[in-house]
Amino acid sequence: MHVKRILTALATLAALSSLTACEDSGTDRTTEVTGPTTAPAEGADATTLEQARVYVQRYASCERMGTDPDDPRLPLTDLTTVGKWGVTERGVCSDRVENGELIFYVTSDMKAFQEGYKKRVMDKIAAGEATYGLFSRVFVGRNFAVTPTETKTALKLSRSDLRVLTCNPTASVPEGYKREKALVEGCVLSDFVGSEDGSGSPNFETPRDPAAGDGPSAKPGQSDTGSLGLPQAGSMEELKKMLHPYHVDCANFSTDPADLAVESIDFQPVVRGDHRAWGVEERALCGYPAGEQRAHDLNWLDVVSDMTLLQSRARDAQREDLKDDNRLSATTSRLLVGRNIAVETNDPAVRHGLYQLQFLYLNCEPGFSAPAGYRVEKAAAAGCVLTNYEPGGN
Repeated sequence: MHVKRILTALATLAALSSLTACEDSGTDRTTEVTGPTTAPAEGADATTLEQARVYVQRYASCERMGTDPDDPRLPLTDLTTVGKWGVTERGVCSDRVENGELIFYVTSDMKAFQEGYKKRVMDKIAAGEATYGLFSRVFVGRNFAVTPTETKTALKLSRSDLRVLTCNPTASVPEGYKREKALVEGCVLSDFVGSEDGSGSPNFETPRDPAAGDGPSAKPGQSDTGSLGLPQAGSMEELKKMLHPYHVDCANFSTDPADLAVESIDFQPVVRGDHRAWGVEERALCGYPAGEQRAHDLNWLDVVSDMTLLQSRARDAQREDLKDDNRLSATTSRLLVGRNIAVETNDPAVRHGLYQLQFLYLNCEPGFSAPAGYRVEKAAAAGCVLTNYEPGGN
C-alpha cells in the first residue's frame, strides 16, 4: 500500500543541477498560506481551448489539438467530460518531444472543477485505491486544467504559473516548493511534481539516514527540523475517539486481560505477554475475539509510556519474523505509532486511515527505501524508520 508525509531525497546535488525544475538560487521557495487563493496565478488564464493551448505551448510541445470524444489519444478512463465539474471544452494535443499527450479541460467554475476532482480522489481511496492522486498530474490555472501523461512534460509545466492540484490526504509538498491553498478544503496547489519512480521534481531537503543520525546520505530521511508531526492522545478514551472515523471498529471495546491476549490464525498482535514490559501503559482491544465465527476485525490500541522500549522490542520481533523468508507474515500486525500512542493492525484499510491521521509505520527491514512521495523519519529504535510507505502494498 502506497501511502506519506515527507518526501524522500532521490537525487544527489549533481542530479539536482541537471534537472530543470523551477528553482530560486539558494532561497527557500516555500509559500506561506494565509487564506484560499482565488486562482493559482494570474498568468495561467484562458477562457477557450485555443487560448489554453497557446499558453501551454510556452513551456511544452502541444501539437494537433483535437476535440473528438473518440480521439484515440484520450485515456481509456476519463478524468471528467464536458458538462461535469463546470467543464465547457475538452481537448487533447500531442507532446512529440516527450512522446506523450496533454488533455485539456476549460471550466467555467474552477471551484466546481476542484470539488469534482477531490470527490473522485476520495471515492477512489474509499474503493481501495489508496495511492490515487498521490502523484497528481492535474495542473490548474484560473479557468482551465491540463493533465500531461509524461513526467517530463509535467516538469516543464511546473515552471509555468499552472499549479499541481493534489487532494490525496497523504500527499505533501517538500521544502523548497510553492505550497498554496486550493479553492477546496483538503487540497493543495504546488509546483512540485511527484513521481513514483523518482523522476519527478528533485527534493531540496537535506538527505539524512534515519538509522545513522545526522549527515548526508542517499537514503530516505527526515527534514532538518525533525519530525513533521505525529498524533498524540491524553488517554485511551481520547485515542479511541480519534480512531473512530478511520476504519477502526471499536463497537466492541475491551481492556480485559483475557481479551488482550487473544490471537487467531488471522490476527496476531505485536505486543506479547505483559504489555508493561513493552513500555505500554494502557492497552485495549477493538474487535471481536470470539463468538459464533472466528475472531475478526482485531486491532490493539496502546497508550505508551516508553516509546523507545516499545519500538525496540517491536523491532526485535519484526526481525525475527523476517528470518525465515525475508518477508513479514501477512497475519502479524504492523505497529503504527504516534508520539505517545500506537495501534497494532494487519488491516490495510485501517493503516491507510491511520496514515491520514499522521501515524507512521515502524519499519526495521534491512535495506528499506521509499520512493519520492512518501514520508520517512527517524525512529526511536536504532536501525528502524517511521514511514507511510509499505513495500509490496501489504
